[in-house]
Amino acid sequence: MLPGDGIGPEVTAEAVRVLAAVADLYGYRIATQEYPIGAAAVRLLGEALPARTRDAVLEADAVLLGAVGDPALADATGSRRPEAGLLALRKLLGVYANLRPVSVHPALRHASPLKPDRLDNVDLLIVRELTGGLYYGEPRGRDAQSAVNTLRYSVAEIERVARVAFQAARERRGLVTSVDKANVLEVSQLWRETVSWIGGDYPDVRLEHLYVDFAAMRLIANPASFDVLLTENLFGDILSDEAAVLTGSLGLLPSASIGDGPGLFEPVHGSAPDIAGRGVANPIGAIGSAAMLLRYGLQLPDAADLVEQAIAAVVDAGGRTADIALPGEPTLTIGEMGEEIAQRVASRILSHQSSANALQAIPSSRPPTTSLG
Repeated sequence: MLPGDGIGPEVTAEAVRVLAAVADLYGYRIATQEYPIGAAAVRLLGEALPARTRDAVLEADAVLLGAVGDPALADATGSRRPEAGLLALRKLLGVYANLRPVSVHPALRHASPLKPDRLDNVDLLIVRELTGGLYYGEPRGRDAQSAVNTLRYSVAEIERVARVAFQAARERRGLVTSVDKANVLEVSQLWRETVSWIGGDYPDVRLEHLYVDFAAMRLIANPASFDVLLTENLFGDILSDEAAVLTGSLGLLPSASIGDGPGLFEPVHGSAPDIAGRGVANPIGAIGSAAMLLRYGLQLPDAADLVEQAIAAVVDAGGRTADIALPGEPTLTIGEMGEEIAQRVASRILSHQSSANALQAIPSSRPPTTSLG
């Protein structure tokens, strides 16, 4: 557990509350240990990803992260910059594929600025390359008059994330949309060529290529046309936040970052220091990330399904935090929302209508799914 900064400790606590309910229900034992990262680690140990945190995450089966960032350290450099700790963590764990599911709950259409008819059948998965591109390329640096960042990808880096996307599409609706800027960038030309080549290994999956500017437009104009959206690091960072507009709040969206070692699971929202400690943050993104931890990190798909169903049931029953409530609508605190979801998990009551509609049993005989990593 890496609670991090701002609302990170608050949302992480609710995710752990739900994990505890899952463990009690299924008879698992989930051992958790907490370590500092980001601004919290800088204040405590002088760097954003201290050695003891590095050692701990490499020994874990999965890593649950809250959020990283603090305006007070906006001018910090090197290992004291909170965001540098996050980039170093991703590199350390080798989590090269970031999975961000985006779907619109019918009861929350009002939260999106888009017209309701634009939100019909929206269910997409963004697969973002996470350990290459501009964020990691060398050389990089600046002086008083100029600055440089390097955009670099290898065939191997593109191939491995592309295979994650194609495998995911094979288990969904069979469409991969690869995003690039091949009309301008040589790196994007290599990206397109490599993805096309990999696509030949998945004849049951349809592949289309879009320039990033057109993809950004279509994500708003026709979001239901996407199934799996495959992007490099920078484009994925931008498009995944744009996709949050569809759901109406960053607080709703989970993510999983997977690779060859322990996975990293975190909500997509930031540290939001302006609302930290007020009890008004939305823990659904963090709890959804815990569900992805169960699915991809611990290979417990039935437990993951239960958590996701519990989230949907609470929302369907009218549970709202401030960010997704209509004016005048009653709201839950972060702790109340976490408790509502945990209670649904513990009782397996996934319908608010009556106990007669409760889920009587969650099948446990299904073989576990294979991690996309």
